[in-house]
Order: sequence, then C-alpha cells, then structure tokens
Amino acid sequence: MPQPNVVSWTSIMAGYVSQCRPNMALCLFHQMQGTLVLPNEFTFSTLINACSILANLEIGKRIHALVEVSGFGSNLVACSSLIDMYGKCNQADEARMIFDSMCTRNVVSWTSMITTYSHNAQGHRALQLFKEFNHCRLDKPNHFLLCSAISACASLGSLVSGKITHGVVIRLEHDVSDVVASALVDMYAKCGCLNYSAKVFRRIPNPSVIPYTSMIVGAAKYGLGTFSFQLFQEMVVRGIKPNGITFVGVLHACSHSGLVDKGLELLNSMDGKYGVIPDAKHYTCIVDMLGRVGRIEEAYQLAKSVQVEGDGYAMLWGTLLSASRLYGRVDIALEASNRLIESNQQVAGAYVTLSNAYALAGDWESAHNLRYEMKHSGVYKEPGSSWIEIKESTFLFHAGDISNCTQGREVLILLRELEEKMKERGYMGGTTGLVFVDVEEEAKEEIVSLHSEKLALAFGLINTPKGVTIRIMKNLRMCRDCHEVFKLISDIVERELVVRDVNRFHHFKNGLCTCGDFW
Repeated sequence: MPQPNVVSWTSIMAGYVSQCRPNMALCLFHQMQGTLVLPNEFTFSTLINACSILANLEIGKRIHALVEVSGFGSNLVACSSLIDMYGKCNQADEARMIFDSMCTRNVVSWTSMITTYSHNAQGHRALQLFKEFNHCRLDKPNHFLLCSAISACASLGSLVSGKITHGVVIRLEHDVSDVVASALVDMYAKCGCLNYSAKVFRRIPNPSVIPYTSMIVGAAKYGLGTFSFQLFQEMVVRGIKPNGITFVGVLHACSHSGLVDKGLELLNSMDGKYGVIPDAKHYTCIVDMLGRVGRIEEAYQLAKSVQVEGDGYAMLWGTLLSASRLYGRVDIALEASNRLIESNQQVAGAYVTLSNAYALAGDWESAHNLRYEMKHSGVYKEPGSSWIEIKESTFLFHAGDISNCTQGREVLILLRELEEKMKERGYMGGTTGLVFVDVEEEAKEEIVSLHSEKLALAFGLINTPKGVTIRIMKNLRMCRDCHEVFKLISDIVERELVVRDVNRFHHFKNGLCTCGDFW
C-alpha cells in the first residue's frame, strides 16, 4: 500500500495481537509514529491489548501517557482496555482510578473492572461492584461479566453470593451458555458443593470440552479420581477432544487418588493419541502422583529429565520438595529447596519445607539453623488462617489467636469438650510429627489444638443449627492431626464438614473423608 491510513495500520497491528504476537504490533506502532498517520481510539485499544498479553506495566504506562496526550483519556474504548491492562499487571487500584474517571461506562468497562478485582484476589470488591452494576440497571450483564462475578464467588468460597449470582444467571437465561455453566460448576465445587456442580453440569444439553474439564477438575479436588476418569472416558466416547487443561485435571485426579498406572498411561498417550504435548503442569502432576505413593526416586529422576522454566520450574521442584519431606528424603529435599532458592521462586516455602524435613528426621540443629537464616534474610512463612461464612458474614481465624473473636471463651470450652470425647474414641492429641519446633510434648499438643481450622469449626458449631453443613476455607495445607480431628468430630456431632485447603477439598461425614486419608 503506497499510503496506509490509520485503519490499515490498526488492522495489521490487531492481526498480530490476535495471533499472540504482541511485540510485532508494538514494533509496527513505532514505525507508524515515523509517518504522518495519527492513532485513533482503536489503535490505542489494540496497543493496550498487546501490553495486556505481555503483562508489561512499563510499556503499558507509556501507551497510557500517549492516550492522555492524544485526547483519548475519557474515551470509552481506550479506557476499558486500560482497565483490563492494569488488571493483568496486578494494578487494581490504577484500574479503579480509570474506571472512576470515566464519564460514561458500558457493560465492557464494568466487566473489565469486575474481572480485574476477581483476578487480583479482591473478590469482595468484585461482588460489591457487581451489586452496583445491577442497581444501575443501564445494561444487562453479558456472559463475560457473569463469569467474572461467579469467579469472584469461587475465589472467596462464598456459597451465599454464588447462589444469588446463579439466580441472576437463570433470570437472564444465560445458564444455557457453556462458558457460564462451566464457571458455575467450578464455583460450586470451590464452595464445597460438588453435588450442585454435578447438577449444573448434567443440565447442559450438549456440553463441550469446557464444562467437562470444569467437572473433571472439580471432582479431582475432592479426591474422586475414579469419577474424574469416568468423565474423561465419557467425553472421549462422545467425540469431544480433551485439551491440555483437561489432562491437568484428570492427572491431578489420578495423583490424589493413587491411580498411578492410569496416570502414567494417560501421560504416555497425550501426544500420540490426543495431539496434546505434555508441559510443566502435566509433569508436575506426575511428580506429585509418584511422590504421594512413595516412589520418590522415580519422581526425582523425572524432575531432573524435564526441561521447564519460570513458574513451571517452581511448581515442579516445589512439588518434589513436599513429597521428599513427607517421606524423609532429606537429600532430595535439600537439592529441591536449593534449586528453588537459587531461582528466587517459592523461597519462603522452600525454607520452611526443608526445615520441616530436618525436624522430621530429628536433625533439630539444622532445622534451627535454617529458621535462623530465614529470620535474618527477611523471609517469613505465611501464617495459617481459616475463614467460615455464616449467613452473609465471613469470620477469619488465625492459628492460636482468638483475640478478635467475641466468643473466644466458648470456642475454647467447646474444643476442650470435643477433645475429651475424641480421646474416649482413641484420639491421642497432637503427635510429634506435626509440630516442627523442638518443644515439650505437652506444648506440642497445645500448639496443634489451636490450628485455625479447629477454631473456625468450633465457631461454626456454636453459631449454626444442628444438621447444617459447615464449610471452612484455609490458606495452607490441612495437617494430619486436624484431618483426624475433623473425621472424629463429624461423627460426634453428626454433621457434614467441608474444608477447602490450598490443594484440595476434604468432605467429612460419619467419621470418614472423601480423600480416603490420601492427600
């Protein structure tokens, strides 16, 4: 073209962005700046989308400055793209400043802001904004906006908000959408209601790979490996091709259910049979699967043979570190932690897990030295916390701390009463393998007895009617003592108890857990 205009320049930039080649789009813009052609709002929107893909805040801010200088600072299209870009660069406050400055907003700008909060672990603010949008009644929410609101409910584990949002979905007849239905399946699973997930899934007339994958992943989190595998086979029989995320879900299910042979068979068939090349996430599932059944050496050899970088590297070696700690392989734990620390990834977790491995092996001196190194390096372990939703309020508990609980005395009394009943059934109290500091046995038992999920459970028992299922969320992995306690208490109080920890769900009923004590 002798003289490309702004439409031509923007079209070719948008083409590169759509093909996930954002750097080429930015290079073309640099060339365009050497001509007399001036960018319009669509040019800027395309460039901002390129920055979103790259998650490059520095270049994004430069484009933002050009937007302002060119007079598009209040433009609806450009501002909506800027909100999305800042959200993907983890700058939720910057995104909100742009949102608040907009003279007019449409469903796209509202969706961008709600999605930003949802993806930046600010679910409460996402839901508050969703409520404001519904009160404005300017536009009907589309399925993108609804998915963002549902995702916020899932991240919070807020069943009440999730059900309300589901009601909006049904009223607007978006429940037939594959994408929205998949989000609902995921949300109910993360809120501790896998039976609701299954109901939503079975109501989809012709589910695609997206809802199938959501259901497989949801079942995997509950340790229902056989069910996940059956869903996978059902999907294949129906001619639906699994994608990479589907395989992550079903391999995760095999890992959490001890289905090693099926997991290895799936890994070996991914490329040849289904055309999906295994990546870091798939290999991490296999390392985890082998580690959980004590095949540490095989897991170690696999981790060394796989070439992965970035976040995948941290996932792979962090998983191996946890498994080697569990089975007392301090040598492998040391190498895995060193690799993580050298790569500057999961540093705090690496220090803590290695310290725990030393403690389990009885090497208290090495454990103390590592804790001392952590302290003087400014590395801190994330404190354990749990939260429970009662009606529309959320109550947060930290390990060993009841200072912010108005019913703290009642919580402690109930825990002591339950402990006596558990001891009548053979419970021995906090065991030596659970507290990784060198203290007396009586003190160890006291530390374990006040873990955050136990405090949340006692609070829930006090403040909910008999027979109501109690659902608790936890930011760390549930320890074995708490797991044993929850099994016993579920039988003593005749209630279903659901705990979502950082890895999976535990559904306790009649003294048993869906994980079968395998996690």
